[in-house]
Amino acid sequence: MADRIQLTGLECYGYHGVFPEEKRAGQPFIVDVSCWLNFAAAAADDDLNLTVNYAELAELAHGIVTGEPRDLIETVATEIAEATMSQFAQLHAVEVTIHKPQAPIPLQFQDVAVVARRSRKSMRGEA
Repeated sequence: MADRIQLTGLECYGYHGVFPEEKRAGQPFIVDVSCWLNFAAAAADDDLNLTVNYAELAELAHGIVTGEPRDLIETVATEIAEATMSQFAQLHAVEVTIHKPQAPIPLQFQDVAVVARRSRKSMRGEA
């Protein structure tokens, strides 16, 4: 069993999308990140170095969303998930959701989101 750290509702402004207007004007994106790890040792020792620093996690995700424009938010979610697994060795798995509430859809909707999940097991190629 693993513990979980959740970062939800991180607001970022980025320039992702397949349409030129999206890359020119940009739009808001909302990011949620769930991290699975065992933080029992961190809790027992009250030691930030034994867990995931969620301020660093937020900065990592924000930097990717506000960084290089991508056509697909799937790419953005994947980059955040893989960078998170790389930066925080204590993670068992991470799940990243990118919300695009102002996606260019000519119908009324509340949200569009993609989810990328990575785990140590899947990154080693295990089933």
